[in-house]
Amino acid sequence: MMNEKEIASVINNLIETLKDGEKGFKEAADGVKDPELKSLFTQYSAQRHRFASELQTELRSVAGAEPETGGSAAGAMHRGWMDLKSAISGKDEGAILAECERGEDSAVKEFKEAIDKPLSSPLRDVVFRQYTDIKLAHDRIKQLRDAAKKAA
Repeated sequence: MMNEKEIASVINNLIETLKDGEKGFKEAADGVKDPELKSLFTQYSAQRHRFASELQTELRSVAGAEPETGGSAAGAMHRGWMDLKSAISGKDEGAILAECERGEDSAVKEFKEAIDKPLSSPLRDVVFRQYTDIKLAHDRIKQLRDAAKKAA
């Protein structure tokens, strides 16, 4: 088992990743015209918000630690690049999907690493469930990106 400080570090990293995703998907939703994509990105943004809140609650109960409330510096740079790319490409939905996929690649990696750590059972279950949903979102975005690439 991990000590409380190690648990807090792992979970806070996931919370930052989720906050980055929440903001990134919100910006992606604002950057597309297609109503279905806009709706999907809005759903994923809300999902990431729920997941972050859930982990914040778990962190308080399991480790007695105060959770992160913001996103990471790397995530802010990713979102900034996404803004630039969407502005340059004239709100190109394929480019926005590619950036979302890149962000999701990072989230999948972070959650996979957390699952490999010796977390306590209830916390591990929450992280694994969220990982499964994030992986599904990643795969959906990749599918949409591939379809957009073929259509272009």
